[in-house]
Amino acid sequence: MLARRPDTTGPLSRPINDSLETLDVGAVAGRALDSPVRDPPPGTVSSHECSPIVLDAPLELNPSKWTKLEVYDLITSLVVPRPVAWVSTVGPDGIRNLAPHSYFALVADDPPHVAFSSIGVKDTLRNIRATGEFVVNIASRRILSALDATAADLAPSEDEFTFASLTAQQSRVVRAPRVAEASAHLECRVTSIASVGNGNLVVGRVLHIHVDPSVWAQGRVSAKLLDPVVRLSRRYGALSRTYTPEEEPSAHVINTAPAEAKRGGPPP
Repeated sequence: MLARRPDTTGPLSRPINDSLETLDVGAVAGRALDSPVRDPPPGTVSSHECSPIVLDAPLELNPSKWTKLEVYDLITSLVVPRPVAWVSTVGPDGIRNLAPHSYFALVADDPPHVAFSSIGVKDTLRNIRATGEFVVNIASRRILSALDATAADLAPSEDEFTFASLTAQQSRVVRAPRVAEASAHLECRVTSIASVGNGNLVVGRVLHIHVDPSVWAQGRVSAKLLDPVVRLSRRYGALSRTYTPEEEPSAHVINTAPAEAKRGGPPP
């Protein structure tokens, strides 16, 4: 039996929803983009001057007080597990690129959109800016060594598919190739790219999905069979057992009308 999702329509949530509906969201978003978030006040106190070997008291931290490596280790140890987007692209010159990105998430499901962040400007980002397309290949642990190999810092003229002995497979909708050895693929077209800190947040609409039969069971993808690679700070990991009964679908999923139909227009 499916577990029932928590009720979000009670008296505590209703005033919040009502107040949000009265806001000019576009205007608020515009002001936010025009006014970058300020750094913490200089006087903000941190409980530890550096990352301790043993934490003898609760940590209170202004991130600017620690070194870049210390903050990186801390934040990537807290935001776990992170799925890995194995992103394939092709440049205007036809040279293919493939690289793993662990800053990756689903950001919408109707229509589906995914996002990943490229730290700095690398071949993946350059190709996406030039072509507007990419593929997220979902890698299982059985091909972890190949995925890790594509994280190497190669020259732009080198092909990671060849370097890692992987098979490039033609996609159905986008020009960028799939990784044939991957268990699933999300073919995407870019909707936005934004600079955030030292990252470049790429959001793409999923135009086509491919799933291999080997990871399908009882009417859907099986997480156990998919066995996706995940990131745990500076190491790779695996999914563990599930702990709760599966919940009922959210209310927004029960309404099966496509998002475009609700808005009264065709997809772009």
